[in-house]
Amino acid sequence: MEFRASRWLAGLVLAVGAIAGSATAEAKERPLGVIELFTSQGCSACPPADELFAEFAGRDDIVALAYHVTYWDYLGWQDNLASKENTDRQYGYMRAFGARAVYTPQAVVNGRTHMSGAKRDDITQALDNLEKTGQGLNVDIHVSESADTISIDVGQVEGPQRINAHLVLVYFGPPQLVDLQRGENQGRRITYWNAVSDVNTAGMWHGEEQRFDLPRSEVEKKGGAAVLLQAVGKDGLPGPILGAAVIRKAPGPVR
Repeated sequence: MEFRASRWLAGLVLAVGAIAGSATAEAKERPLGVIELFTSQGCSACPPADELFAEFAGRDDIVALAYHVTYWDYLGWQDNLASKENTDRQYGYMRAFGARAVYTPQAVVNGRTHMSGAKRDDITQALDNLEKTGQGLNVDIHVSESADTISIDVGQVEGPQRINAHLVLVYFGPPQLVDLQRGENQGRRITYWNAVSDVNTAGMWHGEEQRFDLPRSEVEKKGGAAVLLQAVGKDGLPGPILGAAVIRKAPGPVR
């Protein structure tokens, strides 16, 4: 399903192209990549993507986040996991990619490329190609916890380039089984994984080693959480994701 929008503002990928060759050696705990799925309970084309996404969400080597959007709510069913902020993030990607419209289901891989969220081969090929070409997650992120603090240690890149990146906290809920009683998916029961509930920017990173300390109590209030180190341009549009980690997973699956 496609939804029309305004034209693009481009160029963020080029701003960080030099990072791949100058990053520190790959750490074993570094994820293979980040998959962001833009989906909706009111989208008739989305259930196959939601099912595939559940598989990615179950893997330890992938950070998988589902952003439920609002623009299909008018079709008769209001998505209870959707938010304006999720929709805004997708529009940001639309402009960064130079696209003319947003659509669901859309999968964005490492903030660098996008494809249908229902196409397994396209997603896995994108993950592999980005990794092989040095456009994977090249910055180490290590998470540690104490009694009252969660510390996020971000590694560095070599060279003189100055990088503008945000350390982004993405909070997500446990798997939720939803009975869809109206709309295009009426009568279906679908389990939605890692639905994003909130996105906060914890600080800026410019390419050097840096520690970010968070109150543990505040993080625990919101369930699961992921960390994205994401480049941004002067226009504030989302760019390539340079590193990622999971602080803690949300509670277990619904049975």
